[in-house]
Amino acid sequence: MRPVLVFRWIVFLLAAGYSLRMIVFGGYDGFGGPFRFLTVWALFASFFAASRMIALEEGRSTCRWDGFVGMTAVINLMVVFLYWRLYFGDPTSVTKDGELGEWWLEYYLHALGPLLQWIDALFFHRSFRRPLASVGWIVGLVAVYFAWIELAVAPLNDSPQGSVTSGLPYRFLNSMDWPERAQFYITNVGVGLGVLAAFCVLAWVIRRLVPRREVPRGRPDSRDKAASRQALP
Repeated sequence: MRPVLVFRWIVFLLAAGYSLRMIVFGGYDGFGGPFRFLTVWALFASFFAASRMIALEEGRSTCRWDGFVGMTAVINLMVVFLYWRLYFGDPTSVTKDGELGEWWLEYYLHALGPLLQWIDALFFHRSFRRPLASVGWIVGLVAVYFAWIELAVAPLNDSPQGSVTSGLPYRFLNSMDWPERAQFYITNVGVGLGVLAAFCVLAWVIRRLVPRREVPRGRPDSRDKAASRQALP
């Protein structure tokens, strides 16, 4: 098997296993279960992106999903940055008791999983060729997530509690009033777009420093089609 295909199968199986684990054991002590948290949204985005990368590598699909893959990389970076910044500032803001849970879960969700997706996006898939498509995905997903926690999760949950409100999935949000939260949401969208711009620049540099040609992929009956695709730098 080709090394890239092996890598992608490893990424896919890890993402699939952790996604299944999250569905079964993610905790349903409140409305929305594990899907209250942006980390879980990023996990399932990574799982779907990994499945598309395997299909592309094996020649079962020619759709590159550039916009979605770029969005997934950005959301993963936002999750990693926000989680560890909040954890080192106040561990109780992102954990129940200020202590990390299962280390193999926390480090996959907030370190290894995102890192594997970035490696594929930057070095193998050569993503970030359609930044406007990624902008649409980023704005759309973040808007849906914030609407989800404000209009459904918060009204139907009593905890965690803050000095202003309760029910929002992250404790620090419950100590903000609505204008503060709105500013926080808008700021994070802006940060996400800035991260996307940085990824685009980094991807451009990688394509120039490490050029490659597209090679035939997948089953024998897909080679002619794969070979006819335009070579990518």
